[in-house]
Amino acid sequence: MKEYWKSAAKELKSVRSITGAAIFAAMSPILALCTIQVNQFLSIGFTSLTHAMTGYFFGPLVAAMSGGIADVIKYLLKPDGPFFPGFTLNEILVGFIYGLFFYKRKITLPKCISARLIVTVGINLTLTPLWLAMLYGNAYKFMVPTRIIKNIRMIPIDIFLLYTLLKFCEKNKKRLFK
Repeated sequence: MKEYWKSAAKELKSVRSITGAAIFAAMSPILALCTIQVNQFLSIGFTSLTHAMTGYFFGPLVAAMSGGIADVIKYLLKPDGPFFPGFTLNEILVGFIYGLFFYKRKITLPKCISARLIVTVGINLTLTPLWLAMLYGNAYKFMVPTRIIKNIRMIPIDIFLLYTLLKFCEKNKKRLFK
């Protein structure tokens, strides 16, 4: 376990890792433009896939850093409400979680299911409503049922995309990042 964290910390000093993470961080705002806005408080997006790839290739520390930077860039390019650091924390945590699950590990469907469930329950259904409550008061109570339904419907799609993308990365790792 100690070697794992040494290796993950070493990625922070690698030009290859920082460059790769920058590429994925730049992809995140582009994917954010493809987000489907259901209403003011609910959207369907796929930017967490860039965090998963960053976590897979470069580890939890680089993925956390990249997630935070990508969130700020997304906000600067397309602000959709007030800036709130809680949402940046969400992106940092998503990158960190995916890095913990996938860095230097074989990609399996159970790992993808577990990682996605933790992100969905811990971030999407716990922290995001908390941040919305802090921003908008009691109005968040009306958003939670809609968020639960959306996340239940999206979880099989999210897991399929996550597993498929990471299996592709696993098979092509040497060609993608030498």
